[in-house]
Amino acid sequence: MHPILNVVLLLLAASVCVVAAFRVFNLPPVLGYLAVGAVLGPHAAAVVPDSAQARDLAEFGVVFLMFSIGLEFSLPRLFAMKRIVLGLGSAQVLCTLALFCLMGRLLGLSWATSLAVASVLAMSSTAILSKLLVDRLELDSAHGRQVIGVLLFQDLAVVPLLILIPALAQPADVFLQTLGLASLKAVVVLALILFIGQRLMKPWFLLVARCKSSELFMLNVLFITLGLAWVTEFAGLSMALGAFMAGMLISETEYRIQVEEDIKPFRDVLLGLFMVTVGMFLDFRLILQNLWWVLGILLSMLVLKFAVVAGASRLLEKQDGPAVRAGLWLCGGGEFGFVLLTLASDVHLVQDHVLQQVIAALVLSLLITPVLVQASDRIVLRFVASEWMLRSMELTRVAAKSIATEKHVIICGYGRSGQFLARLLEQEDVSYVALDLDPDRVREAAAAGDPVVFGDSARHETLLAAGLMRASAVVVAYNDLPSTLKVLHHVQQARPDVPVVARSHDDRDMDRLISSGATEVVPELLETSIMLATHTLALIGKPIGKVVRRMRAIRGEQFSLMRGFFAGASDYQEEHPDAGEARLHSVVLPEGARAVGKTLGDVGFTGLQAKVAAVRRRGVRSLDPGSEFRFEAGDVIVLLGVAAALATAEEKLLKGS
Repeated sequence: MHPILNVVLLLLAASVCVVAAFRVFNLPPVLGYLAVGAVLGPHAAAVVPDSAQARDLAEFGVVFLMFSIGLEFSLPRLFAMKRIVLGLGSAQVLCTLALFCLMGRLLGLSWATSLAVASVLAMSSTAILSKLLVDRLELDSAHGRQVIGVLLFQDLAVVPLLILIPALAQPADVFLQTLGLASLKAVVVLALILFIGQRLMKPWFLLVARCKSSELFMLNVLFITLGLAWVTEFAGLSMALGAFMAGMLISETEYRIQVEEDIKPFRDVLLGLFMVTVGMFLDFRLILQNLWWVLGILLSMLVLKFAVVAGASRLLEKQDGPAVRAGLWLCGGGEFGFVLLTLASDVHLVQDHVLQQVIAALVLSLLITPVLVQASDRIVLRFVASEWMLRSMELTRVAAKSIATEKHVIICGYGRSGQFLARLLEQEDVSYVALDLDPDRVREAAAAGDPVVFGDSARHETLLAAGLMRASAVVVAYNDLPSTLKVLHHVQQARPDVPVVARSHDDRDMDRLISSGATEVVPELLETSIMLATHTLALIGKPIGKVVRRMRAIRGEQFSLMRGFFAGASDYQEEHPDAGEARLHSVVLPEGARAVGKTLGDVGFTGLQAKVAAVRRRGVRSLDPGSEFRFEAGDVIVLLGVAAALATAEEKLLKGS
């Protein structure tokens, strides 16, 4: 049996088990790959040899990582964020390089080694931080934009560092000559790639796309990526540099999204293999012998990077809270640090004991980063006095917007769905207050006269400031399960009787949202399917009345409370109200009510044109309860029936006949 096959199978089996375990504990998968390499590598179990073939294969992981970075690179985005990217980003990288380089010299390292290590420690984790920003809905916050801007500059800074680090390994007397020659090669090669590539890329992709073959399309992407990587390596530069240029060229075409999806499996698997080879570097014996040095490097990295980012942010943006948050987010290490450290090791620029200490510090920082992010809000509120004032001002603005409203609708999220809903409410003369975390959107909408304010609807105090105690309904107009669950929790604590309409991607989360207190959940995919079916049936000649009845039946089965509506004062002021139309009515059972302690069958709604559609108890809602359901004090009972029968049904529940 071929020995390389044994190695590959062993790595795959170990990676599947370890990464799955890390996913269960919500830890970054990159740490799982590092653990596999560390345990199976030559310095521990020695099951997997530190072979040149494995290193060569893992290098392709770096190639595809740089290709993905180039694919996401956008000149318009860079220009739009130029103040943060070129200001804060450059300040973070340059100041961090200078400080760590000086520290390395004080500790006896050479200038070349100090600069290489400083380059490694200056990087932060794009993969972990960008995912945390999305998960926490903080991508558009002040500190979120700063974090993304700095990460974008770090990605760009990797390109010259890929040229600089090999040059640093040359003797001092030829360093400038080597660096100048490498830079000249890079300029010439990259200029040729950009000049020729921009003119050929779009027509070439169009020609390939016309063949309508996904296999050919994928082959073409691999050919361009590896082809440009070969060109830069042939010129004496890094393969990763060519891959970055390939991604940049493709990002300017309309095929960028398709390419990104196609390349993702290759990138993730090969990058995982690269991290396994990095883990093979780890020598636990040396790390334990130099444990205090490892902790010293870790502490220095966290403190110095925090101070640099927070100080530069405070100087440029004049805000204390976002500055501290950005510092806490960016003070850890990143995956590009491993890339640069591997390159420095290949050219023998970093001694083995220093290599071990820096790798161990980077691994520990990746573990600490999510913890620091999770604690960032509490840290800011504890140590930044102005944050309390800003939070109070935010709540004041929300309260000022809602203070004159009553029986209004609180719209959580003012994206497209929230704005469409707001327009419909305006047409029906229903007042609303909208909350959103995108400052640009809030500014534009508020200037146009919309009652929208900047505020986090997942916070209890923000909902109260928006007039939750006076509101007639709450609508969560964005699709984010954790945040929606927070909104439902806060509403249940303060106003369990107010109806909440939530949004979800499909029907998988419906039960969880309903059990958490949502009155109705609207799955996007189901509603899209219903509308597609409606138009299709109408266009193929089915009677429109039959189509409408069919759609109502489907909605009635899926959304139990869609068969009625909560009536307001305006419904009774209509000139021709439909007395036979089913309506919804909420009744709260106080202590001493007739129905308390009795079953639904005991109360007896026989002969009434009303029924109990749902019962909400301590935040949990039960739909269509059976005759054996027993009522308790504090239950919120949702009645469904015609107007005349609802009063009788309420009387039966509260006083009896």
